Amino acid sequence: MKTVIYNIGTLAGILPADVRKLEGAEMNEVECIENAYLVIEDGIITEFGPNVISSDSSVISSDSSVISSEVEKSQHIDAKGGYVMPAFCDSHTHIVYAGCRDGEFRDKIAGLSYEEIAARGGGILNSADLLHETSEDDLYEQSMVRVREIMAMGTGAVEIKSGYGLTVEDELKMLRVIRRIKETAPITVKANFLGAHAVGRAYRGRQAEYVDLVCNEMLPRVAEEGLADFVDVFCDAGFFTVEETDRILAAAAKYGITPKIHANELEVSGGVQVGVKHNALSVDHLEKTTDAEIEALRGSGTMPTMLPGCSFFLGIPYGNAKGYIEAGLPVALASDYNPGSSPSGNMRFVMALGCIRMRLTPEQSFNACTINTAYAMGVSDILGSITVGKKANLIITKPIPSLAFIPYSHQTPIIEKVIIS
Repeated sequence: MKTVIYNIGTLAGILPADVRKLEGAEMNEVECIENAYLVIEDGIITEFGPNVISSDSSVISSDSSVISSEVEKSQHIDAKGGYVMPAFCDSHTHIVYAGCRDGEFRDKIAGLSYEEIAARGGGILNSADLLHETSEDDLYEQSMVRVREIMAMGTGAVEIKSGYGLTVEDELKMLRVIRRIKETAPITVKANFLGAHAVGRAYRGRQAEYVDLVCNEMLPRVAEEGLADFVDVFCDAGFFTVEETDRILAAAAKYGITPKIHANELEVSGGVQVGVKHNALSVDHLEKTTDAEIEALRGSGTMPTMLPGCSFFLGIPYGNAKGYIEAGLPVALASDYNPGSSPSGNMRFVMALGCIRMRLTPEQSFNACTINTAYAMGVSDILGSITVGKKANLIITKPIPSLAFIPYSHQTPIIEKVIIS
C-alpha cells in the first residue's frame, strides 16, 4: 500500500542514511524542506522532496514527475500546510507498573526528598509491593493505557524497563508484559532488565546477597527466555555501588546483553565511568556531573541521556546538556515516565524543558528527542529522522509558524495526526 502525504508546509528532521547520531555543533541544525511531499510504502519512507499541487490535486515533484499517478491505488493524506516530522523516540521509561504513587505526591509537597521517601520504605519498593499483587494480565492492560497515551502524544518508539519486581518471578512477570506489548502494539518497543533498581524488601540489609540474586538467578532466566534487549543498573548513592554495577554488567556480558546505566541523579557516583568501561549504549540521568564525566564520554559510543521531566517533578538540578554539547558530545533527552519521579511520557514537554530549563535551542532539543534518543535505544538505523528506508513513524502537525513553536507553545494542541507502523 502506497501513501502519499502532500501539502506539507515543512518536512523537518531530514538526515542521510548513514547518520546514527548528532554530536556537538551537528545538533545545531535541523534540515528541512518547505512545501514538500513524502511517500510511504509498506510502512517505510520511500521518497520525499519539494512539490507543487496541480489543479487535480496530483502531487508533482520538483522534477515534474507525477508522484500520485495511480490515484486509485494510493492513499493520500493532506498535511494542510503543517509540519511533518519523525515521531519522538523515548529511550528511558518505566511505564510497566501497577497503580500509582499519588500518596507520595503529598509527601513531596510536604518537603520530603526522593531519598527520604525511599528510606521510609516508599518509592521503588512501594511500586514493587503493588506489582507483586497485580496479575500479569492486569499489569498488561494498565500498561497498554500508557502506551496508547504516549503514542497519541507523538512517541513512535519506547524503551521500557523492569525494576519494580525485585524478585525473580516478578521481574520475569514485568519482562513478559513488555514482550507482550512488543507483540501487540504498533509502537517500536525495546525491553530493559533493571533488576538492580533497588534491593528487594526480602534482602534488606543483605545487599551483596541481592546482587548475587541478580547475577546468578535473574540474569540466567532473563537470557534463557530472551526477554531483554538491555540490562541496566541504578548506580547511585543509596542504591548500587560502582563495584556492584561492574559485577552485574560483567555477568550480563556473558549473555551478550547490551548494558545501560542510571547514574548521577543523586550524587556523582562513578556510574558514567563504569558504563563507558562496559561500552554502555547510554548513561542516563546525569543531573549531577563534572568535567570528569565529559572526559570519560569523549570518544566513546555511549550516549549521555538526560531526563528533564524528573528534574521538573522532583525539583532537582537539570543536567548540563548545554555544556555537554559545547564539549562536542551528543545529548539525548527522554521522559523517565514512571509513577514516582516523572509521571508523564509527553516528549513534547521534554523538548520544551530542554529549551526552557536546559537552555538548548529548539533545534538541539529536537535532535535530542529524535535521532539521538533513537540511538540511545538502538533504533537510529530505522527511526529518528526523515530518511529513505526508515520506518514512517511520523507526526503531522496543524499549521504552525516554526519549529520553535513546538516547545514554545508546549500546551497548545498541535498534533493533527500520528502515523505509526
